[in-house]
Amino acid sequence: MSVFAHAAFLRAAGRGSELPPPGPPEIAFAGRSNVGKSSAINALVGRRALARTSKTPGRTQTINFYALAEAGRLVDLPGYGYARVPQSLRVQWRELVGAYLASAKTLVGIVLLMDARHPLTPLDEQLIDWLGEARLLVLLTKADKLSRRAQQEVLAQVSQHLRRHQVTLFSSVTRQGVVECRDLLEQWLRAGCENKKPPVKGM
Repeated sequence: MSVFAHAAFLRAAGRGSELPPPGPPEIAFAGRSNVGKSSAINALVGRRALARTSKTPGRTQTINFYALAEAGRLVDLPGYGYARVPQSLRVQWRELVGAYLASAKTLVGIVLLMDARHPLTPLDEQLIDWLGEARLLVLLTKADKLSRRAQQEVLAQVSQHLRRHQVTLFSSVTRQGVVECRDLLEQWLRAGCENKKPPVKGM
């Protein structure tokens, strides 16, 4: 049975002081507002509403932690880049996420989600630069909204641009890429438990 089947909500942190103490290996999910992070997490764990989804961009302002029993944690970072979010909240996002990355001693990788219809925006590029040497898995979400040919074209484009990182098409609607993504993330968690590779560094 997949470790993702044991997923349960652990904690929401709205400031650095509320972050949980270090525990099992963690995988963080990052992406622009409304890119489908919560839907991706729900698809990976096989649950409809473990992570709450919203049609209103910028709604989530906390870091949400989900426990995978003792095997690891999934960390849902708040979405970034929504124009109507006040500047003060953007600063708060950077401070909160920065505090998490600086203290995440067991972070083994980051899943970066981009809308397959609009990948590699300037905000995506900024986040990639900000994450530095972090191990990334890039998910091109909402792939079901593209034709098969368009999917392959955007996959080739983004893979060429981000040669250091693995890129895959993903759809929480058709479940495209779900099994492949889950298998890779389980490998990351197992390696983290066995200390085969050092933790991902923050900024």
